[in-house]
Amino acid sequence: MATKTRYYVAATLDGFIADPDGGLGWLMAFNDAEGVEADYQAFVGEVGALAMGAATYEFVLGEGMAWPYEGRPTWVFTHRALPAIPGADLRFTSAAGGALDAVHDEMVRAARGRDVWLVGGGKLAAQFAARGLLDELQVSVVPVVLGAGVPLLPAALPGTLALTELKRFGRGLVQLRYAVPRAG
Repeated sequence: MATKTRYYVAATLDGFIADPDGGLGWLMAFNDAEGVEADYQAFVGEVGALAMGAATYEFVLGEGMAWPYEGRPTWVFTHRALPAIPGADLRFTSAAGGALDAVHDEMVRAARGRDVWLVGGGKLAAQFAARGLLDELQVSVVPVVLGAGVPLLPAALPGTLALTELKRFGRGLVQLRYAVPRAG
């Protein structure tokens, strides 16, 4: 099975992945929804490498917890110097445009047949999509309406997405999985 690059993320019903201050309190309130933890664990088991933007990385840093992605190389896309987390396999990069293609190739090799996860960061997912590097969009839709915040994906995708899976979880949460068509 070929490596896929997947944007696995949770969003509010109105399409935001964080509140206007970058907070996730609305999402954390659903961590106990039936089936969510098992789905997340199954997904992470399919992941061999990760990519995240600086804001997502700083969020993880701010939580003060142990690195949650142990054993998986992680590329952090940033234009600033950020502190490393001891024991984490981190690769800081500012790659964009054509350079993103080369970094993506590195991530696919590092994933060793497993998938690449775009963790959080709609802007980062949009950059991958613009280069034709996004294979799947997997969105858990949380029954919350914020009215404002950080958008799910601030970019157009080519063509029509193909729904490949629909899951229902407890407390009204659903997950939609789409194949992303290639441009051209």
